[in-house]
Amino acid sequence: MLKMTDVCYNYSTGDRALSGVSLRIPGAGMTAITGPNGSGKTTLGKIMAGIIKPTSGSAKISGKDTRDMSLGEIGRKIGYLFQEPERQIFAPTVEEELSFVLRVQGVPDAEIAQRVERMLERFHLADLRERFPFLLSRGEKQRLALAAVLVNRPGFLVLDEPTTALDLKRQRDLLDLLKELLEDDVGMVVISHDRRLVTRHASRVIELVGGEVLRDSA
Repeated sequence: MLKMTDVCYNYSTGDRALSGVSLRIPGAGMTAITGPNGSGKTTLGKIMAGIIKPTSGSAKISGKDTRDMSLGEIGRKIGYLFQEPERQIFAPTVEEELSFVLRVQGVPDAEIAQRVERMLERFHLADLRERFPFLLSRGEKQRLALAAVLVNRPGFLVLDEPTTALDLKRQRDLLDLLKELLEDDVGMVVISHDRRLVTRHASRVIELVGGEVLRDSA
């Protein structure tokens, strides 16, 4: 599904975030990316999802270089959850946040209503459907952002710290949901410090340090 070949990434300041990263990530199962803060985890996740492009090297999705793909084309293959949920929330209500992409895609109204209702219930957002998303708590925003990714039914996910700001019950709910997705053959890369998530679900763990792969359990 994903192939990184000698990927390097430099910030505009000239500082290097990633150096010579080469990985193959299958289209099924969970691959966890761990490492200390500043190790390049989020940068690598954004490159995998085509949000940013490598300074050098190549990143391919299903054999196609992300430089040759539009964000819309990439978005139909990969759903991405930002570490800061505010970065992907924009609609005036919670319900519209979930339905927007489906309407743009021309999904029939009846199916939109069904899929949105399922996400509202699954992520405990039903009572907030008319709320302005930016007035939600951090945990509520996190749940909404993840629901907005999943309502589009992508075949692959890149999730950056998905359990951040969730209480213990909702962390357990999220872990159960990820298990369901894995059983449905949805592949995913999860960037996380959450040891319980990694040990419970990840079939492969990649550790980054200083922008390089230190360990890979594959």
